[in-house]
Amino acid sequence: MIPALGVCYYPEHWDRALWARDAARMIDAGISWVRIGEFAWSRIEPKPDQFEFDWLDQAITVLGEAGLKVVMCTPTATPPRWMLDKHPDMLAVDAQGNPRKFGSRRHYCFSHRPYIAECQRIAQILGERYGRNPHIHGWQIDNEYGCHDTTLSYSIPATIAFRDWLRSHYDTIETLNAAWGNVFWSMEYDGFDQIDAPNLTVTEPNPAHVMAFRRFSSDQVVAFNRAQVDVLRGLTDTPLIHNYMGRVLDFDHFDVGADLDVASWDSYPIGFLSDRLEASDVHKSTYLQQGDPDMQAFHHDLYRAVGRGRWWVMEQQPGPVNWAPYNPAPLPGMVRLWSWEAIAHGAEVVSYFRWRQAPFAQEQNHAGLLRPDDVAAPALAEAKEVADEIATMGAVQQTRADVALVFDYPSDWAWSTQPQGADFDYFRLTFDAYRALRRAGLSIDIVPSSAREFDGYKLVLAPGLAGCEPALYAALEVANAQVIIGPRSATVTDELSIPISGTPSIAGMTSQIELHESLPPHHKRPVVGGGHVVHWQERLANVESPLLKTENATTVLSDEGNFWYLGAWPDETLWDRVVAMGCEASGVQMQHLAHGLRVRQAGTRTFAINYAAHPVTWQGCEIAACGVAAWDAGKRVL
Repeated sequence: MIPALGVCYYPEHWDRALWARDAARMIDAGISWVRIGEFAWSRIEPKPDQFEFDWLDQAITVLGEAGLKVVMCTPTATPPRWMLDKHPDMLAVDAQGNPRKFGSRRHYCFSHRPYIAECQRIAQILGERYGRNPHIHGWQIDNEYGCHDTTLSYSIPATIAFRDWLRSHYDTIETLNAAWGNVFWSMEYDGFDQIDAPNLTVTEPNPAHVMAFRRFSSDQVVAFNRAQVDVLRGLTDTPLIHNYMGRVLDFDHFDVGADLDVASWDSYPIGFLSDRLEASDVHKSTYLQQGDPDMQAFHHDLYRAVGRGRWWVMEQQPGPVNWAPYNPAPLPGMVRLWSWEAIAHGAEVVSYFRWRQAPFAQEQNHAGLLRPDDVAAPALAEAKEVADEIATMGAVQQTRADVALVFDYPSDWAWSTQPQGADFDYFRLTFDAYRALRRAGLSIDIVPSSAREFDGYKLVLAPGLAGCEPALYAALEVANAQVIIGPRSATVTDELSIPISGTPSIAGMTSQIELHESLPPHHKRPVVGGGHVVHWQERLANVESPLLKTENATTVLSDEGNFWYLGAWPDETLWDRVVAMGCEASGVQMQHLAHGLRVRQAGTRTFAINYAAHPVTWQGCEIAACGVAAWDAGKRVL
């Protein structure tokens, strides 16, 4: 697969006289893909059933005839104002009972059936007009599901849909009462119509109720997406895509992705470092203008799994963003680095957001490849450099890694519902494990918890998997791999109750959890040999072969054959020890990397990616500050 570059473009924002010149400049910069239309509903249909296609027809023609491949979008993330007049109850409602209001984006409720019908209608109209257009090479459905905390809606339509969902899942109210343990606090119901969404209760609602609502809400996103997929499948043969966001876990992306052809995500490394990542002040200062060295790679690997091997970066940060608490500019070379890192992880397309910076509205301080006055921004030259290098480099292949990391969205919902500690966070735990693997110089495949074969993997990590999935653990048990599970794995049922048989509920394991405790941030428990337990610790009983213990003799890691159970949350030093032990046991070759350096294996090519703001040396070669290098069969090719 030869990777390509793209850009997000908004012809409705600019005078038509600019379109042809913009298209020519895109081609000159080495860009071959262009995404349009995701927020243009009010210009496509300014009034109900009154359409203005002239401008869109012309834009597609101008871009396509210039040689650009167009990704057309359904504009359903931004329903126009007249839609609210037509459907005043379509707004999402937050947990405090406040409707979202018009004046921004993503204000709809996933459960509002008349709005879903409107989305199908506009998808049908656009698909019939452009589905076979030779310039259209892909379709993006909606935009950034779940962004701005919009997955969970507590509206009346959502409550009604939730009751229907409960009926289909539990059949009888008696079954639901028993499953949820509603005898506690006299929470028993006489009928499904008595059940509300789990918000505005005096103290915390029943966790089983919350978990059911989280599962329902995820299913609503899947159904919303599928409604448009079903329309477009018969109208186009081009790939269907959605652009996910970073660290949005409110719905199951694997379930949404099962209906699509390509997964994409929107990568904003500097914004995410400031806005979405727990890290020390020193770490954030060190990578202030580069982004965290592992955050982008984690999502690349995640969305490669969601897309079953096919994935893009639909929006790549090219300069300062506008939405983070602070918005520094990338260091020179970082746009090139982010682009090549995505390609090294298998991206088919890296698309920059956006072509020209908008001089108006909410995103006017968000940089593009051009300034508002048409002058090239610094990222344009770096994009051109990447395009030229791609032309020389050619295809980049992906092969199965030696290491797999199991990821599970419902586990995030479970631990968000009952964290038992203010900073117990599933993403944070899983990301800590991923970071440790990357620090060891390893390439990683992220796999869903629905995986049932692990052939070819030597080392598998599965931290924090909440549920007891016998089929998953059976597959791991027969895998020819060293498996490290825990902490807090297989410790609850799907209804968030404790299995009576004991925990962790994994066949063949002798260790059981006597109790667990959460630890405040200032408290660290030293482990014999180095490192500390932080955030979370379990007291394990019936441990036959302890591998690591705290200095007060509490088992941290137990040997259960090809399973090792990790009964605590390690700090960075301890994670590095656990990974090193796992690599030694499984025969995986670790590497010593300079601070800020990461390595990715892609087929016969090895990529070295330097997030440090200074040059580093690796295997006798110097890699520039914020630089990328690659070798193929020992020969340097980048």
